Amino acid sequence: MNFEHTEDRRMLADTLNRFVAEQYGIETRNHIAYGDTGTDPALWARFAELGAIGALFPEADGGFGGAGFDVAVVFEALGGGLVVEPFVGALVVGRALGLAGSAAQKEHIASLIDGSTVATLAHEEPGAHYALNRVTTRAVRSGDGWLLTGHKAVVLHGDQAQLLLVSARTSGAQEDEEGISLFLVPADAAGLKRRGMGRIDGGRVADVTLQNVQVGAGALLGAEGQGFATLEQAVGWGILAVCAEALGAMDVAKKHTLEYLQTRKQFGVPIGSFQALQHRMADLLLEVEQARSAVINAAAAMDSTDRERALSAAKVTMGRIGALVAEESIQLHGGIGMTWELPLSHYAKRLVMVDHQFGDEDHHLARFIALGRS
Repeated sequence: MNFEHTEDRRMLADTLNRFVAEQYGIETRNHIAYGDTGTDPALWARFAELGAIGALFPEADGGFGGAGFDVAVVFEALGGGLVVEPFVGALVVGRALGLAGSAAQKEHIASLIDGSTVATLAHEEPGAHYALNRVTTRAVRSGDGWLLTGHKAVVLHGDQAQLLLVSARTSGAQEDEEGISLFLVPADAAGLKRRGMGRIDGGRVADVTLQNVQVGAGALLGAEGQGFATLEQAVGWGILAVCAEALGAMDVAKKHTLEYLQTRKQFGVPIGSFQALQHRMADLLLEVEQARSAVINAAAAMDSTDRERALSAAKVTMGRIGALVAEESIQLHGGIGMTWELPLSHYAKRLVMVDHQFGDEDHHLARFIALGRS
């Protein structure tokens, strides 16, 4: 199988890498990431103009890419700059709309692609432990519409999004796959409350509380009670995205560590000449290439029957190797590796925390084993 990128993907990667390097330097990134909003609307609009969002969607939905490798190329470039703009929400919500949305609902995709609408998935709940099927938020019929009541936790960009894709149970027990429905809820809906907070690795999340939030019949995405399959498909794209993002961050951390070993001197020679450090760096380089293979495998499997196992395998790999790259890079830098001023410390934080997005290493290892038995 040929894993070389097409000319269009190489051009997209070059354009994004250049833009991130020139416009999204670490000082700019940290100012945005640890600011009050966790995003920069002007830069988000620039990313949209470059086609970075459109590349995440197939032509049928108004984009110009949409394959697994298109998503991987975009997010690898974003990971290289630790970009905190709301790409993941646009991807996951947009993919759900493309899979199950009505003609009217799919019109939202255009505003996601041009950056005028910020959307996010509001699915995770306290105590769910990453299980997609564990949903306690309830939706009951009310006239021609629905009333939603529940609590969603750690909603990415939840305090900035204008549109939330909310999972709620319309029937069944709290861990049944059947009975989960998806709803498009505007952020200004009466009864919807958001409490925003900063993430350890930069950017924003929010706790979202829904108290008798009234939505119309047109808010239901797909068939009632049949939202789990759509949710799994959409979240799968999110898993691929954060794995590719982690790979981009690993490459930069690796590069910075190599440069440090080649320039930092002790006893009059670069410390990279010490055999013990050479061995550690060589092991790290091999691990990063293993992570790259996992992302390639997941991207190639997005349209195959082995999709879910490949995604879980990639997430397990990125969780383990991401933590290893963070730890080894800091140790090879010594004490300076922990300082705020050094970009490496921010890459290390992101590599550790990305493991907890869409399910951690332990969750996906158990899922990978269970999928192999089914």
